[in-house]
Amino acid sequence: MSNAPTNPITPAGLAALKARYDHLLGTERPEIVEIVSWAAGNGDRSENGDYLYGRKRMREIDRELAHLARRMKAARVVDPADQPDRSRAFFGATVTLADEDDARKVVTLVGDDEQDAGTGRIGWSSPLARALRGAAVGDLRTVPLPGGEKEWEIVAITYPAPAAPATAGG
Repeated sequence: MSNAPTNPITPAGLAALKARYDHLLGTERPEIVEIVSWAAGNGDRSENGDYLYGRKRMREIDRELAHLARRMKAARVVDPADQPDRSRAFFGATVTLADEDDARKVVTLVGDDEQDAGTGRIGWSSPLARALRGAAVGDLRTVPLPGGEKEWEIVAITYPAPAAPATAGG
């Protein structure tokens, strides 16, 4: 069994979901409500582009709010800085890999809700992340890819530094 919950997320990842939720609920939705009510007062709604677009956009926002609420409820915050075993690749680790041609790749194992392949942030349930779980420096891991398997050597594993404990007095 892994040492991370089923839907892990970093504290920063959860903050980003919450910020998006708050923006939609507090800023974007009220603006659309205002446009829709203004447009509704302009007569024939069947040919009113502002009204029709506004209603459509409001449904999209409400769907995204519901999705974000479900994701935040299911998420379990795991702070990678608190990882006790820093010698192995677990949730939140930044792992440097080398392939058979010594081409390097650096990836950070993050929650599926915060993955971004363009910045090297790979989702916890992705094939590469699953292959890397529990690996130590020097281990070889084979990753199934659409074009066949690829073997990577784990070159380095790092974690964010733990937060400095607050000291009393001064």
